[in-house]
Amino acid sequence: MSRLVTTAGSPLLIGGALVPGGAGVFATINPATEEVLGHAANADASDLDAAVTAARTAFDDTDWSRDPAFRAHCLRQLREALREHLEELREITIAEAGAPRMLTGGPQLEAPIVDLGYFADLAENYCWETDLGTAAPMGIKSGRTLRREPVGVLGAITPWNFPHQINLAKLGPALAAGNTVVLKPAPDTPWCAALVGRIIAERTDIPAGVVNVITSDDHGLGARLVTDPRVDMISFTGSTATGRTVMAGAAATVKKVFLELGGKSAFIVLDDADIVAAVRYAAFSVCVHAGQGCALTTRLLVPRAAYPDAVAVAAATMTGIVPGDPGDPGTVCGPVISERQRARVERYLDIARAEGGRIVTGGGRPPRERGWFVEPTLIADLPNTSTVAREEIFGPVLVVIPHDGDDDAIRLANDSPYGLSGAVWGTDPERIRRVVRRVRTGTLSVNGGLWYSADAPFGGYKQSGIGRELGVAGFEEYTETKLIATAE
Repeated sequence: MSRLVTTAGSPLLIGGALVPGGAGVFATINPATEEVLGHAANADASDLDAAVTAARTAFDDTDWSRDPAFRAHCLRQLREALREHLEELREITIAEAGAPRMLTGGPQLEAPIVDLGYFADLAENYCWETDLGTAAPMGIKSGRTLRREPVGVLGAITPWNFPHQINLAKLGPALAAGNTVVLKPAPDTPWCAALVGRIIAERTDIPAGVVNVITSDDHGLGARLVTDPRVDMISFTGSTATGRTVMAGAAATVKKVFLELGGKSAFIVLDDADIVAAVRYAAFSVCVHAGQGCALTTRLLVPRAAYPDAVAVAAATMTGIVPGDPGDPGTVCGPVISERQRARVERYLDIARAEGGRIVTGGGRPPRERGWFVEPTLIADLPNTSTVAREEIFGPVLVVIPHDGDDDAIRLANDSPYGLSGAVWGTDPERIRRVVRRVRTGTLSVNGGLWYSADAPFGGYKQSGIGRELGVAGFEEYTETKLIATAE
């Protein structure tokens, strides 16, 4: 197993100070070994109140919101400071999140750090004011200016599966736009956020109160953050069920809400595609990080005539992926995050069996003494209406379903409460274009194309969320629009 990580304390960041939690500490666990890694500061309601107060004061009483050049400087400082702590961050991410080492060179760590530079550049180069020219409504000649301004205090609530990518995807654009932030990370990965908070406090010129990091095992603090009238916006990434609760809680103060929620994305294989290559790609990708990605394509839709061969290819691919130590460079499929999450995955496998599904490969725990591992699992012979084809499992589980042509594949892909991501494989460009235009989802990969990038907006349709993260669209989520009319 990867070496046990230790850290010299894991304090809260409130008002520029690194402080202990009012509720003491709570344990953080290595999901690959079930060992206690150490402890994180456990915030209580008074800590959260202090963090919101600090963020409110920093927004209202400093020049942070009005100085984009300084904000760009601070973001570049943070990027460089995180790079200097890269190996410490890497080991914590592997141990705490169970993230395979291979992913820390990309979206689990290094890529989102680099992405901070994009938002620094955007803060400097964005067109904050637009001249709309002169008009004379009701005979009053007026010059109009459209201005973008920060929303205010942001409450950012983040999950455990890609802690750095999601934390920094909120901090980067929110800070670039001039907001102040209270970040509440998932209790499963507190160190990932706490170390970033310590680096902000010790290595950057970000003013006191602009960023506050509240770690806690009390999920009630997230609810308090959502309903606090001093908080102007909530940015939440997590399950659709919790997203509904966040949306309802935010309604009491009619605050702005960004939601990036669940997915049950479809991988469509057209009948002119290289079936073997497409199916191998789909089967491999659902095993990465033990399937703990909301945008992973977990429904494989294949032509009915190719269904038996597709099942065989997918099974062979998944059988060859052995869950292992996330610290090993060759590991693709590590553990799921917790015993609770493994039980959730296993419950879905029991449901699949009860509904008549065939477990072609996997379906159990690998022969390991410790760790919350699940075998890569292929489920066949269930319709698109089955529970495992409709609900997000968040494990290395793929459901393969036959389709009867392009129209049927599109119908099956769209027959879901979600619309986060998807994939289309084929050879005829015009045919692919027709399919892509009809699939109702926020991102689509064609023949293995990668949509993740700092300048590319990410988000979903339907119950997969509201708004976009990253890109100019994601940056503008953290702004308000003001129109100024001056009589001439």
